[in-house]
Amino acid sequence: MKRVLASAALGLAIGPLLPGLAPAGAVDHGQMGETWAIAEPDLMEVIRARLERAAADGSLDDMQQRFSQRVQSRVMRPVPVAGIRPAEETREWEFDPAITIERDILDDKGNVLAVAGQRVNPLDTVQMRQKLVFVNGDRPTEVEWALQQGDDGEAKLILVNGSPFDLMKAHKRRFYFDQSGTLTRHFGIGHTPASVSQDGQVLRVRETAIPGDIL
Repeated sequence: MKRVLASAALGLAIGPLLPGLAPAGAVDHGQMGETWAIAEPDLMEVIRARLERAAADGSLDDMQQRFSQRVQSRVMRPVPVAGIRPAEETREWEFDPAITIERDILDDKGNVLAVAGQRVNPLDTVQMRQKLVFVNGDRPTEVEWALQQGDDGEAKLILVNGSPFDLMKAHKRRFYFDQSGTLTRHFGIGHTPASVSQDGQVLRVRETAIPGDIL
């Protein structure tokens, strides 16, 4: 009802300002029924009230503790990368890291560093000093294979499953984790153990089947 009256009032207000528009007459249709103000609970007040109740009965502390335990568990042992399986055969392929520039790239002085359409290979200016090694940390044969790929300066050990903290403690080596499978997906890796290393102006990706390994 309020919206109808507001529309009528708006028409009366702007009518004289629009040439050729005849003034609208206001008609009293009477009261259509009992009306109430729209009452919606304030969301923040609802949340505040629930938190106060949870704090009073102790359930808030329980929720915080469970949340803290879940976070700690995920940090100590991240979610495994989906779809990665042990390698049953050795295969190898080249990965071209070159990209095509979509628009001109300028430096802070306006000098052109790269033009649109130009292919740029980062390996032309930056050398990949460490081999990337991907393994399932829950498989001892793969972990042992990874440790044989070189020290921290030669190989970066990256897990797709397992606890990097447990392995760091056991082997006194740095272990990383491929969160959400970003790197394995980028290089097309579907099996472990696997490695990525530089070979001239391309990268060489290799999935290695470990002889005698029981799948």
